[in-house]
Amino acid sequence: MAAGRGHLPGGRAHRPALLSGTLALLALVVLIGRAGRIADGTDVPWYYLVGGGILGAVYVTTTLITVRSLGAGGVTAATVAGQLTASVTADRLGVLGLEERALSVPRIAGVMLLVVGTLLVVRS
Repeated sequence: MAAGRGHLPGGRAHRPALLSGTLALLALVVLIGRAGRIADGTDVPWYYLVGGGILGAVYVTTTLITVRSLGAGGVTAATVAGQLTASVTADRLGVLGLEERALSVPRIAGVMLLVVGTLLVVRS
């Protein structure tokens, strides 16, 4: 198989993933009763749309590169630890319109436990 090609002919492995993801999101919108308000989703700053796509591509690329060395468990552990760290930071700074939350010993300990757990999972 040529480098950079998917398992489907012509390197189109991304198409089923995009289609299934799109259909799942549409089904979710209909199920929660927001189908009539889809137009509201276009009322966001352009950098939310561009930034989300770029960060998604960076995450997928990083995962594909690191999964061979860290393993699936290591990548998953690092992802969860990174998400919790970012969430605690977002809470502390009050970004995205969130109410600011002070750092506390239990919150810092929770992040540190996940970091230690990630190191334990990654170590061979």
